[in-house]
Amino acid sequence: MSFWVLLQGFGLGASMIIPIGAQNAYVLNQGIKRNHHLTTATICSLLDTLFISLGIFGGGAILSQNEVLLTGVTLGGIAFLSVYGALSLRSAFKGADASESNSEVIARGKRTVILGALAVTVLNPHLYLDTVVILGSIGGQFEGEERISFAIGTILASFVWFYSLSMGAAKLGPTLSKPKVKQAIDIGVALMMFTIAAVLTNQLVTQYW
Repeated sequence: MSFWVLLQGFGLGASMIIPIGAQNAYVLNQGIKRNHHLTTATICSLLDTLFISLGIFGGGAILSQNEVLLTGVTLGGIAFLSVYGALSLRSAFKGADASESNSEVIARGKRTVILGALAVTVLNPHLYLDTVVILGSIGGQFEGEERISFAIGTILASFVWFYSLSMGAAKLGPTLSKPKVKQAIDIGVALMMFTIAAVLTNQLVTQYW
C-alpha cells in the first residue's frame, strides 16, 4: 500500500466531499439537535464509500456517459433541494412556541433520520459528479495497489469529515441551538439549497436549450 497515494486520495476526497452542501447541512442540523447524529454521519460516510468505490473501480465512466441518467438525477436533485430549502426557511421563521422540544425530536426515531440521510445523499447530483465522476476518473488512472490506496484515502476523508462535523455540532449544540443562531443557520441552509437548485436548473436549461 502506498502511503503517498493514500494521502493524495485523502486530500482530493476532502476537497470534493466537504463542499457538498446538502449532506453537510443535514449532518450539521442532526448534530445540533443530537438526534441520532452519529447514525447520520455513519449513513453518509457509508454511502460515500459506495459511490466512491463505484467511481474508482469503473462506475464513473458509465454515469458520465449516460446523459439520461444524469438528467434524471439532476431533476430529482433540483426538486429535493427546493423542498429542503423551503422547509429550512419555514423552520427559520416559525415562532419560538412552535419549535420542537428535544423529546419531540428524538421521538422521530432512527428511521426518519436514516431516510433523510439517504435523501440528501442519493438525490444530490453534486455527489455523483464529484465523488463518482471526478474522483472516479482520477482514481482510475492508478493501477493495482495504488488504486486501492487512493480509494482508501478518499473514503477515509469522508468518515473523518462527517464524524468531525457531527460530533462538533453536538458539542456546540447548546450554543448553536439558541434561537437567533439557529435562525441564521436555517436561513443559510435555505439559501445554499436554493442556490444549488438554481445552478443545476441553469445547467439543464443551457444543456437542452
